[in-house]
Amino acid sequence: MSEQVNGVVGALAKAGLEVRSDPATLGMYASDASLYRIPPLAVVRPRHVDEVAAALAVARETGVPITSRGAGTSVAGNAVGRGIVLDFSRHLNRMLSIDPESRTAVVEPGTVHAVLQKAAMPHGVRFGPDPSTHPRCTIGGMIGNNACGSRSLAYGRTSDNVAGLRLMTADGSTIVTGYRDDQAFAEGPDEMIQNVQKVMGANLAVARTEFDRFGRQVSGYAVHHLLPERFDLTQAFVGSEGTLAVITEATVKLVVDAPVRVVVVLGFRDIVAAGEASPAVVAHGPTSCEGLDSRLLDVLRARRGPDAVPPLPRGGAWLFVELAGDDLGEVAARARKLAADGIADDALVVEDPATQARLWRIREDGAGLAGRAPSDKPAWPGWEDAAVPPEKLGAYLARFDELVTQYGMTSAPFGHFGDGCMHVRLDFPLDQPGGTTVMREFLIDAAKLAGEFGGSLSGEHGDGRARSELLPHMYSADAIALFAAIKHAFDPGNLLNPGVLVDPDPVDADIRPAGRFPLPMLAMAYPHDDGDLGQAVHRCTGVGKCRADNSAAGGVMCPSFLATREEKDSTRGRARVLQEVVRGELAFSDPSVHDAMDLCLACKGCASDCPTGIDMATYKSEVLHQTYQGKIRPRSHYSLGRLPFWARLAGWMPGLANMATRMPGLRGLALKIAGVDKRRSVPAFAAKPFHRSFTRGAAEGRTPVVLFADSFSDAFSPEVAEATVRVLRAAGYEPQLPSGSVCCGLTWITTGQLDSAKRILTRTVDALAPDARKGVPIVGIEPSCTAVLRSDIHELLPGNEDAALVAESVHTLAELLAKTPGWTPPDLTGVEVVAQPHCHHHAVLGWKADADLLASTGATVKRMAGCCGLAGNFGVEIGHYEVSVAVAEQNLLPALDAAPGATVLADGFSCRTQVADLRDRPAVHLAQLLDRADA
Repeated sequence: MSEQVNGVVGALAKAGLEVRSDPATLGMYASDASLYRIPPLAVVRPRHVDEVAAALAVARETGVPITSRGAGTSVAGNAVGRGIVLDFSRHLNRMLSIDPESRTAVVEPGTVHAVLQKAAMPHGVRFGPDPSTHPRCTIGGMIGNNACGSRSLAYGRTSDNVAGLRLMTADGSTIVTGYRDDQAFAEGPDEMIQNVQKVMGANLAVARTEFDRFGRQVSGYAVHHLLPERFDLTQAFVGSEGTLAVITEATVKLVVDAPVRVVVVLGFRDIVAAGEASPAVVAHGPTSCEGLDSRLLDVLRARRGPDAVPPLPRGGAWLFVELAGDDLGEVAARARKLAADGIADDALVVEDPATQARLWRIREDGAGLAGRAPSDKPAWPGWEDAAVPPEKLGAYLARFDELVTQYGMTSAPFGHFGDGCMHVRLDFPLDQPGGTTVMREFLIDAAKLAGEFGGSLSGEHGDGRARSELLPHMYSADAIALFAAIKHAFDPGNLLNPGVLVDPDPVDADIRPAGRFPLPMLAMAYPHDDGDLGQAVHRCTGVGKCRADNSAAGGVMCPSFLATREEKDSTRGRARVLQEVVRGELAFSDPSVHDAMDLCLACKGCASDCPTGIDMATYKSEVLHQTYQGKIRPRSHYSLGRLPFWARLAGWMPGLANMATRMPGLRGLALKIAGVDKRRSVPAFAAKPFHRSFTRGAAEGRTPVVLFADSFSDAFSPEVAEATVRVLRAAGYEPQLPSGSVCCGLTWITTGQLDSAKRILTRTVDALAPDARKGVPIVGIEPSCTAVLRSDIHELLPGNEDAALVAESVHTLAELLAKTPGWTPPDLTGVEVVAQPHCHHHAVLGWKADADLLASTGATVKRMAGCCGLAGNFGVEIGHYEVSVAVAEQNLLPALDAAPGATVLADGFSCRTQVADLRDRPAVHLAQLLDRADA
């Protein structure tokens, strides 16, 4: 650690601040959701306002800059810096008050948008702006960027919704702004405010002619609010990107939300036609008018299947238009009028709230989905937020497409078309020599194009490091000089977020994914990333969906972050640490890398819920493999990681094995040796494993099917396998077991014993392939093992044609029954079911077939979201118990407690074990539920 770093960290620690300066933390905070990587010297997480002042004092004393950060979802590099990063999201995140009468709320800067909404909604009000990152972005960050969101047609920008600010300047002074009797006021250092007024007095013509030309002109400082006739510091500070002062408190306005919403989806031949039609749509008075290109939906369908997108009108691009009001009849009539107005080639009116939610979820995931270009190459931000006057949007989109094609790139535009704002990610050739030069040349040409259309380089994300250098293509030299003078008046020492807006860093400096990061001898194939772990971990764009509670949408990601609220325990935090590994900054074996990976449950929730398609479970296996290959491993790797082997042995002496895990004294010793938490129960080995009790039935008149009896069903839950046999036979199938011993190798995979996993899986493929070649279906019982045969098999056995054939032949029980001619489900009318889908079932296999089957039985089903918390070996290992329980408390335990008489459905062995451990309740597999109903 350098002398400067030691001095800064020491001074911060001496001031009593919560400071982090370990390599992993610095790697996590080196990036936000942008292209840039700028490691800070230290990260401070202030617990109260006095600690903000203390951090600023250290910055002044040491001459080190300071950068404010909320959720780190800034797309333009607004929240990274070379000095001290202040993370407001960890502690200064409280709702301080809410006043329904005045329709205002007072919040700390780290307050998450969704937390504010949750507090406001019971009072019949809400905060108006709603960016796509609303489940995790902070109010301070929204103020910094002047965020808008999809409903700005109705509620305006953040600047329209802030009633007052409390800020701290670089010199430690406090400024308070707000409104009295509808007049703006500002209380603070007189000399500082007078200097700003003098600057404005000398630049009136520039401020009056170059700014406030259309609604989404966000680039630069909002100097028009500093004109003498306004002088509104509240609005002027909004959008200043932390370069003028540090926000410590905000008073925001709340609005009444219309109770009725109807969505009209309009289809067009292409995105240009959709842009051209937007002004005509806005004339109908919508709250939202969002554009999406078919190229974006193609990415979604490719990743999540055709059912991921609800039925849409015909077209190559669409406008999602929301109309709102108090009366359903009136709003529906307006919707029908819009649909019939001849604006689009085709139209669909959507009144169903669930379908509307699916449509808006696609739009909200746009930034993540666009992280993969139509070329199937990684796509990056940088020019993701341009805006033009709405009446020019169609022409601008046409010219922009031409520019992208000219540079040999591809894109899938989307955005707030009603406001003239376009979002896009581009497949800059950053992995090629000269790639950053190509990016720079494109950005300059794109800035010139936006300027030609009278547009703004940014419509809501701010300029940050991505666009600040390009501002001269939009503003005159006098306007650029005005920005510098305003900055100097507030921050003469240039301590606050330097390199942004004024004296900007080059747009092509410090590019995080630039270059190639080859890593030799990887165990996994990474087929979707050209075999490149560097490309795989750089899928993470930083949008931070893993920092949100995704359970309302049935999601799983990210249970560990929800339990600890630590960045290192989020999918993004882990991805950032692994990006440091592939860069060579950290070794796979570095303790900080393992600290970041430790609480990953390997639930694979990110593989389906993260719009970028990142798969942290696979990366964790790689880390463990690279670290321990040929070395002594943790105890649990030998016990839990090789559980199927031990279970096979115990199957010959189950009584003795069970005695060893239950006898006082011996039990504790056995658990300690195995690395298992003593608070965990140990499932009993079955008196007779399933494979030794199974008898094959008569095959005449029945369709053969191979039953993949996994180690858990075989050794611990043979009753589940037996129920599966009975259900299959009742459906006209005759189950058979594979010839020889088979195992998917799951426990070896999760503990990073990947060489062994490959050998085991190869033997299993050899046993299953002959039947797969005959077209015989393979039915799995345990979801996690079935998921290995469906997905992980491609990572571990690439190029193995038999493995690919086996993967295509694998079915879940529900999938097979759904396509069985003549099979009808039993009648479960009156049965209340609380269902906990296994995480791998949700993420890899998909639970739709199960949901449809259960719906057809007539049962009342409550599907739980989230992870159960046990997650195979994770929740059993020493050091994980508390987090395992905390994860269960997110969704599982509340659902169980709310339905004490319900049947608990959990196909996963670990899910059933968690239910039994924490609530002493039985849980059944789908096969058992169907079998009992038939009986």
